[in-house]
Amino acid sequence: MEVYELAQDLRPCSYIANFEARFRYFYIKDCTIPFYVHLLERGWRRFGNYFFVPICTACEACVSMRQDCEKFVFSKSHKRVLKHPITLQIRRPWVSKAHLVLYDKYHQKMQSKKGWEYHKITLDAYYNTFVQGFLDFGYEFDYYMGSQLIGVAYADVMAQAISAVYCFYDHDFAQYSIGTYSILKQIEIAKEYNIKYLYPGYWIQNHASMGYKERFKPFEVLCNRPNLEENPLWVRE
Repeated sequence: MEVYELAQDLRPCSYIANFEARFRYFYIKDCTIPFYVHLLERGWRRFGNYFFVPICTACEACVSMRQDCEKFVFSKSHKRVLKHPITLQIRRPWVSKAHLVLYDKYHQKMQSKKGWEYHKITLDAYYNTFVQGFLDFGYEFDYYMGSQLIGVAYADVMAQAISAVYCFYDHDFAQYSIGTYSILKQIEIAKEYNIKYLYPGYWIQNHASMGYKERFKPFEVLCNRPNLEENPLWVRE
């Protein structure tokens, strides 16, 4: 395993207007599972070979969270969602024209729906973000209606935890609650393989794009910002 720390990045915040966001970055070649779990427990996330954590000084709105899959109980509404006629295929990450078209369609919709900034994805950018660096733990969840690809989710699956990397889907099939379906499927798999936690990413309470994660209870939040040598403090909400 080779770890390279990159320059810290200061940019306009994607979630809170008129704020700046700062991130710490590692480029890790052949990341081991123990080190990855060590980072997850301290609030880090992965895209490709890049691992990052927010270190903003003026704001602490982004909170790392994790669902307790062992104690999670599927409600009647959850069970109804899981019965939707969606075909799931789990495979190693890859990219096709259908992936790129669906990704762009999703983000164009989110631009009009929630004001996200839209940039057309390139093949290289998609590969570097979602395909590269999957190693022994990276998987792709493809959701189909018949033969049509209607959703894609990337998840890192380890014995200790699942990290939900990213999900996008076709809003033309919104009646099937694909985003919710994806999270419930990952919790279902965690239960099947006795995996304790699902890390869904950062949570911003009551936020239009980041607040939905609190609907999947019970969950814990990271109450400190530990460095790699410090212990993380997780508390149940």
